[in-house]
Amino acid sequence: MNVHRLFSDAGDRPVRYALSGAGGGFARTLLAQTRLIPRLSPAVLCDVDPARLRALCLELGYADEELQSCATAAEVAGANDAGRIALVADGTLLVAGEWDVLVEATGDPAGGCSMARDALTADRHVAMVSKEVDSVAGLHLAELARRRGVVYTPAGGDQPANLIGLVTWAEALGLEIVAVGKSTEYDLVLDPATETVTQLDTTVPAPGLAALLDLGDDVRATLEARARTVAALPTGATADYCEMAVVADNTGFAPDTERLHYPVLRIAELADAYALREDGGVLSAPGAVDVFTALRLPGEASFAGGVFVVVRTGDAETWRTLAQKGHVVSRDGRYAAIYLPYHLMGVETPMTLFSAVLHHRTSGGATPRSTAVLAGRASRDLAAGAPLTMGGHHHDVEGVRAVLLRAEDAPDRVAPLYLAAGATVRRDVPAGELLTLDDLEGPDAGLVSAWEARTSGEPA
Repeated sequence: MNVHRLFSDAGDRPVRYALSGAGGGFARTLLAQTRLIPRLSPAVLCDVDPARLRALCLELGYADEELQSCATAAEVAGANDAGRIALVADGTLLVAGEWDVLVEATGDPAGGCSMARDALTADRHVAMVSKEVDSVAGLHLAELARRRGVVYTPAGGDQPANLIGLVTWAEALGLEIVAVGKSTEYDLVLDPATETVTQLDTTVPAPGLAALLDLGDDVRATLEARARTVAALPTGATADYCEMAVVADNTGFAPDTERLHYPVLRIAELADAYALREDGGVLSAPGAVDVFTALRLPGEASFAGGVFVVVRTGDAETWRTLAQKGHVVSRDGRYAAIYLPYHLMGVETPMTLFSAVLHHRTSGGATPRSTAVLAGRASRDLAAGAPLTMGGHHHDVEGVRAVLLRAEDAPDRVAPLYLAAGATVRRDVPAGELLTLDDLEGPDAGLVSAWEARTSGEPA
């Protein structure tokens, strides 16, 4: 079924979007997919590197005459009036264009928050890709959207939106959910012949891992042994914690432990591992959000950074039947895993845009509430005056280790990780200590306002 037919009840109404971070990888996938959907079009594209942005558009097949570089609000409005796509470097120019929904994909906490707030205040919808923004300002932006009568939603194609939708679906079916989560971005691929394991482009020795391919009778002991075997590879990307913070606030599921469990699992083991401890699994309580590292052999299908829910099975005969059809059911029959082994980035995002604009619906239909806090512990002693620089592929904060806290367990003055990013340290902070708002010098005022609105319950 194509998008024309799926939304035929809305007539021929087109959807136009603005896109920030338009020169990045996620943006590319959306701009490429847009070319295949007649009723969807970009109106304003914003990126800090306009030359790179224009080259990307040309590479994707947009005609040069469709593109107009703009430096003023009047130029943006004129370009859109003439049917051209406005290319801008200044995010404050976005609202001068004619469009329905902003796709915010900069990954910049302060800049992204500002652009999203401007869009909502101008009564435009927002589809949020930047989890860094969402983890600090998401509740404030969702409340602002509610008051303005527009939609603020995670963008489909990213794991948070996909998982929120899967949770909503499972809850609508009356399934009793025990755990929800995703896999890490890159699988562990074991080569038994060489006793090595490869993660993306890194290969390390893994002697004994082949002998641990079966969970055995003691699941937790096997998982601990696997973790020791692959300890040379990184575990726990900051991006994972950030995405799970967004999921927690949109589903009500909370971390079982602040560093998450990160078990090394084969897909067929999800239901056994994410059982309660009294049933042999890793969970101390139901209602957990978590991340696992997928383990597979060469040639086996990847989990592809997909998402899952683990549920209690209920009627044994129903789930015996489903197990015979290949569904993942625990060995004791008490738990089952349901999963989507994909996240297609901007290829999926058009569905979010149509849903927001044509039907005023969020991805998954969730109502955000404060459930978890993405915070940071000093990973080394931080001296007063040290910059808290954000960088790298996973947007790590220099000298700080991401942790995910239950909201009720978080100290009153705890600093969200991406509010700290870009600030400096006001006092000496010993290794292992949580960063607080009082430790920060010069955090972005807009992010502070959004965070204070979340913690006080008052609109910013």
